[in-house]
Amino acid sequence: MTVPLSAFGLPSPVPLWEALFLTVLSYGVGVLGGIVGLALGTMRLPFLLLLGMPAPVAAGTNILVSTLSAATGSVRHFRDRRVDPWVVAVQGIPAVAGAFIGGFVSGWAPEALLIGLAGVLVVWQGVELLLRARRERPKESPVASPATQSHGHHWTLGRIAAEALVALAIGLLGGAVGLILGSLRLPALITILGIDPRVAAGSNLVIGFLMGAFGWVGHVARGQVDYPLLALMALTGMGGTWQGARLTGKMSLRGLLALMGAVLLIVGGLLLWDAIRR
Repeated sequence: MTVPLSAFGLPSPVPLWEALFLTVLSYGVGVLGGIVGLALGTMRLPFLLLLGMPAPVAAGTNILVSTLSAATGSVRHFRDRRVDPWVVAVQGIPAVAGAFIGGFVSGWAPEALLIGLAGVLVVWQGVELLLRARRERPKESPVASPATQSHGHHWTLGRIAAEALVALAIGLLGGAVGLILGSLRLPALITILGIDPRVAAGSNLVIGFLMGAFGWVGHVARGQVDYPLLALMALTGMGGTWQGARLTGKMSLRGLLALMGAVLLIVGGLLLWDAIRR
């Protein structure tokens, strides 16, 4: 017999075994996301849907878990000096603006087509990072301490415009399909804009938190959140993301790039699967 959380006085119909499974899953996803600088809500959401949760409630619960997890990971990355405030400002503001505008134009193109496009781009960037990791010379020691790392940016008007346009484009696509799409922004920071992967991970997670902070308001207002499940998943997700962010500084650059590439391939595959089933 399946025992729901409501049997323990909690206002949730989710069975206990599903809640425990999702709680453990959230920790694992949090560790992985903290390392590579992604909230990875795209990995949590399919499991919520497969276990029978209504799509609006699954989306609302998932984006809140992602936002809270990204918040703790952001604090850890910031403490370890892997967050570039200029990158966050130049990328974050256009990304939020793009997501806002994208929400209004979401009906102009088939959602499945846009999600499929995002999936193809994420898979492509995952392959790019794996190839870059293969070209990277292995080092005997982990990355240098954050205190000795130089973010190495030369902020010209052209560079600011390029970063802002990339962020705006990704924000527009994400807003149109209801996703944060940090999985597109992360490789763009590394391959297009030439930002150190470790700094890209920390900065991207902060931007993901900012976008998620705006995205959950509507779900809460419409009551599309399972709060008991949110509490369980957020608690382990926050702990996992904190731990993962700590591990970023202990990995070699080659290993970090390879892990980022592998994660992007998985996320891209999930996006393509989502596009096909719509």
